[in-house]
Amino acid sequence: MTALNDTKRMCRGGISSPNASLHGVIDSHCHLDFKQFHKDRETVLESAKRSGLIHMINSGVDYSTNAKSLELARKHDFISATLGLSPNTLQSIKEPELEMIFAQIEENAGQAVGIGEAGLDYYHCKDAPGRQQQAKVFAKVIELAKSLDKPLVIHSRDAEQPALEMVKNLEKVVFHCYSGSIATMKEALDRGFYISLATNICRSPHHQILARNVSLDRLLVETDSPFLSPRGGRNEPSLVIDSVRLIGRIRGMDPQEIARITAENTKRIYKIG
Repeated sequence: MTALNDTKRMCRGGISSPNASLHGVIDSHCHLDFKQFHKDRETVLESAKRSGLIHMINSGVDYSTNAKSLELARKHDFISATLGLSPNTLQSIKEPELEMIFAQIEENAGQAVGIGEAGLDYYHCKDAPGRQQQAKVFAKVIELAKSLDKPLVIHSRDAEQPALEMVKNLEKVVFHCYSGSIATMKEALDRGFYISLATNICRSPHHQILARNVSLDRLLVETDSPFLSPRGGRNEPSLVIDSVRLIGRIRGMDPQEIARITAENTKRIYKIG
């Protein structure tokens, strides 16, 4: 059996039977408002609930997706919204629209459980001026999260350490889809921040090492749907179960206990349920 096939088996298995049901699971970060779900969104939500999910957190990345995230949260009591401004949107956004997004976040913060995703993305942005613009906008989002007393959800692809340096004065931080080093992760954990591991753990040895070393009392699980599917194709919230099973296997624990711990952590940081 190849290493990849073995990893897929581990994802769907864990210590308990591969067919054993899990319950009480939370997908702490997804994008159900994206176009990939336009044709079957309600079916996807029902599938998630049947799979054992009790809650999903939908993350906005710009003005439109913030509005759609709020709409989803109003429509479904098992969905919460975070309101964000992704670094990957900045090239197409002019200053007036930036101010509109900041105002939107501030005006609707009472309906959201967190601010973000927002941060730095050095994977997609290679030039110094672009990275400086990301940092400038991120600094404003950081101040907004602080003034609103909301958890900040960080996007930090290939920029985990610089992002950590910028948020050291905050108390409530979630590193969404964390992919950085163990050293930076431990520094974030020492500050009381949370680490969210996505379903790419099922395909990535590096993320499996992170899962082995993360503090369980600061661990969240997510899909980042529709991206990062553990099985190929479109990702969706129900597949976060694959991550929970694999983390259980890695940590030598029952997957149901991983589900319970990560759900409690998510409820604590976002003050839900």
